Amino acid sequence: MLGEGIIKGMAETARNFLGSYVSAERLTTVQYPEETIPAHENARQFPFLVYDGDDWQKGLRCVSCQICEKECPPKCIYIVKSKDKKPDYKNQQQFYPATFDIDLSVCMSCGICAEVCPFESIKMDTDYAWSRADRFGGLLVHKDQLAKSNEHYRKIHPTDAAASDAVLAAEIAKAQAKAKADAEAKAKAAAEAKAKAAAAQPVPTPAAS
Repeated sequence: MLGEGIIKGMAETARNFLGSYVSAERLTTVQYPEETIPAHENARQFPFLVYDGDDWQKGLRCVSCQICEKECPPKCIYIVKSKDKKPDYKNQQQFYPATFDIDLSVCMSCGICAEVCPFESIKMDTDYAWSRADRFGGLLVHKDQLAKSNEHYRKIHPTDAAASDAVLAAEIAKAQAKAKADAEAKAKAAAEAKAKAAAAQPVPTPAAS
């Protein structure tokens, strides 16, 4: 019948409209910004930098490799590498970003930066409330604004965060095993050198009577 689809659509609209007066499930809107709809786990908006522990400056995972800056399609990531180094999550000395800025007015939320990061340090957030009066200065976010804890990552992307934690745990275990093996090899080498030195000492001869 001609117009059958339009009639069905209008019936569905009427059903939702009338049903919204008696059932909360029929409500099609929320009173934003007082109310918000929780984001789905696979939602993504803009990047953020993950840090471990309570201090974001000490726990920031980023080692300033600048891969994300090079791979970013709209070129909205700006990184300046530090001159000195600090221990990373494996207790290895690494560079860190002296400057890490992202221009959210240019970012297209593609997620490529998070995909190419080899250190599990940059991930995609679900925060979409970034309206600013200053289109450019207000949307140029700096390292301190980008830094968010691993607990935040676990909260918004629990499945991905668990996989990321497993990768880091495996790397830490590998680094610890290597450090232990190196320490044992060093101790063994020192013991062998000591034994050789002792063997090379001349044996004192008894004095003639």
